Amino acid sequence: MTIEIRPVTTKRERHIFLTFPWKIYRDDPLWVPPLLPEHRKMIDPERGLFFKDGTAELFIAWKDGHPAGTLCLAEEKNNTRFKGFAECMFGFVECVNDYAVFQAMFKHAEEWARAREMRSFYGSFNLDREDSRGILIEGRDRPPAIYCGHQPAYYQRFFECFGFEKWGEDGLAYAIDLDLKQPKVQRLMRLADRVRAKNPHFKVRSARIKDKDAEIDRILYLQNRGLEHLPGVVPYTRGDIESMILPLLDMVDLDLILFAEVDGKAAGFFPGVPNFNEILIHLNGLRYPWDYVRALVYQKKKPKCLSLKSAVVVPEYWDTGLALLLFDEMAKRAVARGYNWADLSLTGDENPDTWPLAHHMGAQIYKRYRFYRKEIVSP
Repeated sequence: MTIEIRPVTTKRERHIFLTFPWKIYRDDPLWVPPLLPEHRKMIDPERGLFFKDGTAELFIAWKDGHPAGTLCLAEEKNNTRFKGFAECMFGFVECVNDYAVFQAMFKHAEEWARAREMRSFYGSFNLDREDSRGILIEGRDRPPAIYCGHQPAYYQRFFECFGFEKWGEDGLAYAIDLDLKQPKVQRLMRLADRVRAKNPHFKVRSARIKDKDAEIDRILYLQNRGLEHLPGVVPYTRGDIESMILPLLDMVDLDLILFAEVDGKAAGFFPGVPNFNEILIHLNGLRYPWDYVRALVYQKKKPKCLSLKSAVVVPEYWDTGLALLLFDEMAKRAVARGYNWADLSLTGDENPDTWPLAHHMGAQIYKRYRFYRKEIVSP
């Protein structure tokens, strides 16, 4: 048996890299194939938003001449946030059920990172902070929501066997039944009314498309302020926020992208996005021409789930009830638009606002994702 790790350099190899997941998940009914046109753009240094702030290289593991794994290694510009040294971000991790292949990929990754004077790995992130981040640890009974990943159970074992350790908080996905008549939801609404009466300077508003650039600046500020308390957190860049927001602008309902303001200044952010995975699971990633015909059939289907991709309030307003107003307003607007459940993903398992509010609404954790980090030891 021979295993080789080779960089992706040709158009054919890029195609193999992007379509390799079909080999891993071909018998998995829960997997949602990624849209290949979007992933082609993502990995293209000329078009991918990540490359505004970083560099990356793609690799394929070949076992006896056949593709057996994929890996992306990346460096964000000026990423010296962990004790002053650079770190290597990894993503697009796929591997056959053979630890020798996984081991060979990450031994190669260590050499790649050492050559660039990096001291550790962190991930998994597919060249941004939102697309399929983390490794699925629990919750293989339903498909993932938009931007959430899906991996075989053996990936966790492979990472931990290689010496990766849990990094930061696990990312949780909650399922919330959007029934405004539920006692728990009614209680939350009453509490929100009290907060409004006590704090008339607290406001919730929709996103403003005409103020797009300033809104992205606000989101960047809010995301980083809301997460800065977490140990080892890597701050978002503007490119990260653009890669999350810009592809969705033509598809989202701006009245479900909520900002909380205090005396006119942004203090919270709560975006709701239709769970397009309910549609994408049928489209085969638009891999073949006839998949576009299938897309025409499904394009009028409206998702039943609204995916809530972030719930951020700046620290000075954590204990004021401002987050209650965001949850209350989102629930009312989502029900009015016909959604019957909400996915809240991903949120840290120790998030000071999301955890208690989600549970007060009767939410259930239905998926758990883990982020990994490993020191790169000198040979």
